[in-house]
Amino acid sequence: MLISTILRRHIETDVQMGISIFPLHKHKQYLSECCKLINDEWKRSETARLHSLESSCDSLPTSLVLVEDGRVIGHLKLTPIPSIKDACFVESVVIARHLRGQGYGRILMRGAEDHCRTALQLRTVYLSTKGQEGFYAKLGYVLCKPVSIYGCFVPETKKEEPKRVVVQSLNVDAPVPPPLPHCERLVSRKVFMKKELISR
Repeated sequence: MLISTILRRHIETDVQMGISIFPLHKHKQYLSECCKLINDEWKRSETARLHSLESSCDSLPTSLVLVEDGRVIGHLKLTPIPSIKDACFVESVVIARHLRGQGYGRILMRGAEDHCRTALQLRTVYLSTKGQEGFYAKLGYVLCKPVSIYGCFVPETKKEEPKRVVVQSLNVDAPVPPPLPHCERLVSRKVFMKKELISR
């Protein structure tokens, strides 16, 4: 079943506009066009990108594509979160550059949420972003603690003060070592957000 059928409840113009959203693995003819769209945003070898896209399946991971009049104009990937079985992580959200700011991102995200709710039976969607917090907040996403798609929740990192070394005199004629360099942990600038999916 095409997700655009579900979308009609929310977006009445999708049929008139010729828009469809569906899992990429059910329409493999769009693989190379989708690969190009994503690589235009984030460079990666075509072989590696295609390998990632070909992993799309009915469970997770799932790549969803937004197609208008037979052309791929958007993509996102739903990835499992091993520590949270009833949730997924949205990544690689991209809309063709010349179509941004026209509502396509909203259509794609709403379609993904419907897919998560109905086809995957998930309760929560997580994502991370740099600079698009306002867009996701308008869709109902709220700030949350970091989450890892590689295992468990990521603990909050705090800036650590450098440790002071106290040297006691040992009556040895050795020079005092230089002070330790000031080190700060690398802190991600990504903002994590989540949305609880409500049954419809």
